[in-house]
Amino acid sequence: MSGEKMFSASFFGFKKKDVNSYLEKMNKEYEEKIRSKEKDIADIKAQYRDIKGKYDELNSSIAQLQEDREKIANAIITAQEKAEAILNEARKQATDEKKKLERQVEEEKEKLVDIKQEIKLIKGEIVHTLNKYEGELSKIIQE
Repeated sequence: MSGEKMFSASFFGFKKKDVNSYLEKMNKEYEEKIRSKEKDIADIKAQYRDIKGKYDELNSSIAQLQEDREKIANAIITAQEKAEAILNEARKQATDEKKKLERQVEEEKEKLVDIKQEIKLIKGEIVHTLNKYEGELSKIIQE
């Protein structure tokens, strides 16, 4: 808007034509400024909608990322728990198998001791039988 306006004087005050043209000019400037401000407001609203849309999209992405992160964390925890359970089961099976093998070794050692004793007994019987036959052969030879 223009600054102060000086109107020409007429017989009964200011000239109507000058006042009317000034008011029309002021009205046009005012309407132009209103249109400019409305355009600025519309542009700002459009920018706001764009920014809000991006903000909502980012919030949605963040929410999805957090959800995915929780799922991954849960999956890792579950995998660790399963791995620990598998390791514990494998250790238990290995311990059981070791004990079983140790028992079998002990049983086989006992069998081996028994077999050695039987061999000793059989050897003794064979020696006794051979001595007996040798004695009988000696008698036969002497007769």
